[in-house]
Amino acid sequence: MDYVIIGNGAAAVGCVEGIRALDQTGSITVVSAEPYPVYGRPLISYLLEGKTTEEKMLRYRPENWYETNGVTLLSGRTAVSVDSAAHQVTLDNGAVLPYHKLCFATGSRPFVPPMEGLETVEHQTSFMTLDDARRLSRILGGKKGKRVLIIGAGLIGLKCAEGILDRCASLTVVDMAERILPNVMLPHPAALIQKRMEDRGVAFLLGDSVARFEGNHAVLKSGKAVDFDVLVVAVGVRPNTELAAQAGCAVDRGIFIDDHCAAGPDLWAAGDCTRSHDISNGSDRILAILPNAYLQGETAGLNMAGGSRAFTKAVPMNASGFFGLHVVSAGSYDGQRYLEEDPETGSYKLLVTRDDRLVGFILLGDVERAGIYTSLIREQTPLSSIDFDLIREKPQLMAFSRSERAKKLGGVQR
Repeated sequence: MDYVIIGNGAAAVGCVEGIRALDQTGSITVVSAEPYPVYGRPLISYLLEGKTTEEKMLRYRPENWYETNGVTLLSGRTAVSVDSAAHQVTLDNGAVLPYHKLCFATGSRPFVPPMEGLETVEHQTSFMTLDDARRLSRILGGKKGKRVLIIGAGLIGLKCAEGILDRCASLTVVDMAERILPNVMLPHPAALIQKRMEDRGVAFLLGDSVARFEGNHAVLKSGKAVDFDVLVVAVGVRPNTELAAQAGCAVDRGIFIDDHCAAGPDLWAAGDCTRSHDISNGSDRILAILPNAYLQGETAGLNMAGGSRAFTKAVPMNASGFFGLHVVSAGSYDGQRYLEEDPETGSYKLLVTRDDRLVGFILLGDVERAGIYTSLIREQTPLSSIDFDLIREKPQLMAFSRSERAKKLGGVQR
């Protein structure tokens, strides 16, 4: 059996490990546009901050992981076409890879909206890959003398701000939304995070956008202007779906997949390039989240190797931190809300329930037990079957029934 995986991120790793769980001898080829082994992309801000190294980033899997799993890694190569009828993938160097089973783990790419005069900005970059981090580090240099403008107040833009603030003379974040983290956070906790960042020296211009660039001078639609030396465009990402569409897969922004991550005959897809079913609100949408990418990849790999596995527990989840403030959020915020906040410690906890289920939460500060809340959402546990008052106050296993505790502890009853 010849397996081909296009992409080399978390979804590809899950796919390889899923295949090898059932098929130890089939040929696996991974096509990677980047010239590196798989690495922890969320760590690039910590790399710039000096909290990690490239060597540590490249340890997402052991150095011999490809060899141990019998994987042929084609680094620095791009798939340019897929002929699903002939079961062939053509690469940018003209090489043709035959396959029996193919997985699209193509991820996403930065979205750069049209902005007048953008081509006049000399020092600009996205912030998504190791090469982006290297480029930004090189531009900033070793002295704290550059003024930085970041377009985008989502997770990517804010993590970039945290990573480089101590290397900047000034740092300004612009976003057309009225608040930071508009896609993952409610207004009040967003304001708490924003204040944390402002107290450290980050300036925000929200509800505004760039009308035009004149070299290192940005004119905003409000009439305000920002002078800068370095521009980071972190507006968002777009799924890489072109190859899947060419192969005949159904695509609408993301690749449509079923519960087995199948996208067509002998075709599967996993990760940020797909549309996932969000069980917290019942919608189908892009969930660009590393844990979901891995689990989808593993599901695809198992099924490619002849197994039968369904992945039906996708939820949006983000775990991050901003200048020492830990933040975890998950699920939907549509439902009955239970709020606890302590201005003295800066802790904030919001739980959201609907139809006897926990469907979402936001934690700021104390995030130690976020895993229990996430498990309740993923497993769709009826709240009437547990001590929800205890869960709301302090999540712990004793809030579950004896049988549920046994499941969560691997069969050992306590």
